[in-house]
Amino acid sequence: MKHLFFFSFILLLNFTPTTLAQSSPSPTPSGPLNITAVLEKAGQFGTLIRLLKSTQVSDRINAQLNNSNQGLTLFAPTDNAFSTLKPGTLNSLSDQQKVSLVQFHVIPTFLSVSNFQTVSDPVLTQAGNGNGRYPLNVTTTGNSVNITTGIVNTTVGGTIYTDGQLAVYQVDSVLLPIDIFGPPAPAAAPAPAKAKKKSGSSTVSESPDSGKSDASGGVGLVNRRGVVVAGFLVAVIGFL
Repeated sequence: MKHLFFFSFILLLNFTPTTLAQSSPSPTPSGPLNITAVLEKAGQFGTLIRLLKSTQVSDRINAQLNNSNQGLTLFAPTDNAFSTLKPGTLNSLSDQQKVSLVQFHVIPTFLSVSNFQTVSDPVLTQAGNGNGRYPLNVTTTGNSVNITTGIVNTTVGGTIYTDGQLAVYQVDSVLLPIDIFGPPAPAAAPAPAKAKKKSGSSTVSESPDSGKSDASGGVGLVNRRGVVVAGFLVAVIGFL
């Protein structure tokens, strides 16, 4: 009897549903947004990550994402995109130009894929600081999003990350702004040379002692008159 009861108990355990023993998945750890962490997780963005860190643009992006509701859009060139640049291109830039180059890939508002169909050109970037410089032209053709800088034409290759506040899109070309990589402004025309004054033929040069000659001549005349007067007075006195 005891053996029968034990055998029945074992069968009951084997047919008991196990769903109650399943634990729910642990929640995804939450924390402040970090643009470099997003790119590191996606892979193939090592050069962009180094630029973001060396220029400290990543700190500004993270501060804006976590301290405001404005949102951001980042066009992220791949490592292959940077490798197609002319050798020495990045090293030839000043520190400020590197900052502007990175900021040129950042739009200070959140743009979803559908927003690209209604956005107005030119799209202002963070590099422009609201002064109208460093603009991008974004157009759509069907499901393709095209980006034009005036030097580079490329398309959005895919969505890396989006959460309603931050959107990161892959691009296969580095967006080169015309403000940095465009032709240099033409040099200003030199001012016309002033015409030199020509001396006329009627110009008379005065000798530095000409005034003295006139003065001595005047004195001689006075002296001669004095002699004549004195002689006249002597003649009158002798006559008397």
